[in-house]
Amino acid sequence: MLLQQLSIQGLRNLKPVKLDFAQLNVIYGDNGSGKTSVLEAIHYLALGRSFRTHLASRVINYDSDDFILFGRTQGHAIGLQRFRQGDVTIKIDGQKAKKLTELLDHLPLQLITPESFDLLTGGPKNRRQFVDWGVFHMEPDFFAIWNRCKRLLKQRNSLLKRKASYKEISYWDRELVQYSQQLSELRNRYINSFNRVLQGIIERFLPDIEITVSYSQGWDKKSDLTQLLEKNYPRDLALGYTTAGPHKADLRLRCGKIPVDDALSRGQLKLLVCALRIAQGVHLNTQVDKQTIYLVDDLSSELDQQKRQVLIDQLVDTNAQLFLSVIESDQIKQQTSKYQTKMFHVEHGVITQDN
Repeated sequence: MLLQQLSIQGLRNLKPVKLDFAQLNVIYGDNGSGKTSVLEAIHYLALGRSFRTHLASRVINYDSDDFILFGRTQGHAIGLQRFRQGDVTIKIDGQKAKKLTELLDHLPLQLITPESFDLLTGGPKNRRQFVDWGVFHMEPDFFAIWNRCKRLLKQRNSLLKRKASYKEISYWDRELVQYSQQLSELRNRYINSFNRVLQGIIERFLPDIEITVSYSQGWDKKSDLTQLLEKNYPRDLALGYTTAGPHKADLRLRCGKIPVDDALSRGQLKLLVCALRIAQGVHLNTQVDKQTIYLVDDLSSELDQQKRQVLIDQLVDTNAQLFLSVIESDQIKQQTSKYQTKMFHVEHGVITQDN
């Protein structure tokens, strides 16, 4: 179990509370009661940000200047304080964290919400972030390489907007190509390994549908990136940004030759999103012995009772820690009865644990 205890103070409408968790945790209550805010608090502690808003002022209780989260994991204490003006303080075992990545290492987290369709129906950015989550937790060198690529691309785009000559830009391109190739290699290696786990879970969730998954690195794999950047220079100069590179990478999922967002129903898309998220947790656990936290907001959305049971069983099988939010408790109690489960009721921001 990853998160053993969580204290919440000053976050949205939630009253100050200290919660002790199990492997499987269900948070239930009416719409607007604050149950999603409990998941938001866990998400904030794990990633240093909300999944509902980019504005700190909306997360902080209206009569508070800040919110404070404190969590205990296996062997570590994590604290996070966020102020209304946007400043944030993170402490791990009493020591102030210098980088957000120090926080990310402690609580690997996957989020499944009614908006999770964006992973399949949205732009490539969502799928790059999905891939990079896995690579980050698997490859110690990933973040430094990814961050260097990001900085080099920013510098190159700045030069393009200033209408710099290619001679000046080519100086930066040499280093950009080097890091781009390293980043692409890490991503590609991860997808090849992860895909074997994914296909087994897809077969369980969508047994009658054959889905192929492929990785596009962001430029033609038959082309030399150095030559391609030079060839694309006139076009890039006109547009003011770089049109080929690892920032254009994508994960492509198809049924036959048709993209999955055109071929599958909403219920099937949700199951595929769940399969992708679960496969990452399983892969992480088997490869580097790390557990994952799963936050599933509005479990009932788009899924019938049978599919919900399949999803719960598969999530439990991953050896992950689960937090499920639902409106009605009776049905979920039946579906989780064979597992050791803690039930938390939320009403008007007050959280109580069922006996």
